[in-house]
Amino acid sequence: MRLLITLVAVSMIVSAPRAQTPSTAGGQAHALDQLLDLYVRGGDVYYRALKSDRGKLDGFINGIANVEIDKQPRAEQIAFWLNAYDAFVLRTVIDHYPIQGKAAAYPAKSIRQIPGAFDQATHHAAGRAVTLDQIEQTILAEFHDPRVYFAIGRGAVGSGRLRSEAFVGDRIEQQLAEAAAECTGRAQCSQIDRGAGKVSVSSIFSWREKDFVASYAEKAPAGLSSRSPIERAVVAFILPNVLPMEKEMLTANTFQLSYKPFDWTLNDLTGRGGR
Repeated sequence: MRLLITLVAVSMIVSAPRAQTPSTAGGQAHALDQLLDLYVRGGDVYYRALKSDRGKLDGFINGIANVEIDKQPRAEQIAFWLNAYDAFVLRTVIDHYPIQGKAAAYPAKSIRQIPGAFDQATHHAAGRAVTLDQIEQTILAEFHDPRVYFAIGRGAVGSGRLRSEAFVGDRIEQQLAEAAAECTGRAQCSQIDRGAGKVSVSSIFSWREKDFVASYAEKAPAGLSSRSPIERAVVAFILPNVLPMEKEMLTANTFQLSYKPFDWTLNDLTGRGGR
């Protein structure tokens, strides 16, 4: 009888369902990682193919709706919200693809042609109903790391490069460092014209001026003390990854800085040698 009771107890322990982990570094992000690897190339997306094979994307989004993330380590929280943002952008685009709209202020087929895409449409993550703007301007801002603004993909050519992999907590520092480094290698993010003494950078710096100033202005070279806080912040952000001659120009304080108009062209590979 004692043996029977023991066997029943062991059976109950073995068959008991495992609690789902709230970490996106595990199973929650696996489906997103697979679809990004399959449908994203160089920051652009095969939206048509993704729309016809959206099961993994919908599964990921459904899976993060009620995940408990607030008590997880900071790195896990950042990865979670970056993944959530990117997934919601992808779903927003394919829900309306091919995108229609005639708003003169934005390119044809742009995500901005979808009414309320960023400020009205709500999504569910971590037990919250949120818009894309709320994720970027409120939730991600609370981590006080402006690199996140170049890590998220806004469904646009002018945004940071959408990665072909999901963000994970144990690699988030490396992934954010790569996002910052990529800024200096993309014309949409920063350009340095040594001959003209001009530096032009993404409008994202001006959109999130307060955050960049708080994190980077004090890290600028001492010779830039006469510059505005945001100019110092921009230089401090791009300086580690520019060429030596470009670094010399920046530290000599002989440049003019301007912001690039943000390019809202859809980052769509379909029809450009894509699927």
